[in-house]
Amino acid sequence: MNVSARVETTAAGSAVSGPMTMENAAALLAQGRAALARGALSFDLSAVTEVDSSGLAVLFGWQRAAQAQGRSIVVLNPPHNLRSLAGVYDVAGLLALP
Repeated sequence: MNVSARVETTAAGSAVSGPMTMENAAALLAQGRAALARGALSFDLSAVTEVDSSGLAVLFGWQRAAQAQGRSIVVLNPPHNLRSLAGVYDVAGLLALP
């Protein structure tokens, strides 16, 4: 894992920083699931530096984990390239990206 990629708990939910790429996907998925277990529902992506398609997979993994608990996630401040990828794959509506 790239040590700069992480999910941190904040007063408002969780903040994701660093690259959401294949190299970091498994670790970010686990960190996000842990944040959900602590009660977080929102993920602020304003500090994400890079995204590839595995970043979408991480978001879907968090979404599935939340749904298993009868909850749903909120994605805040998604980077432009994440919104673009979601558009290319026609999944933006599934993630409720702003």
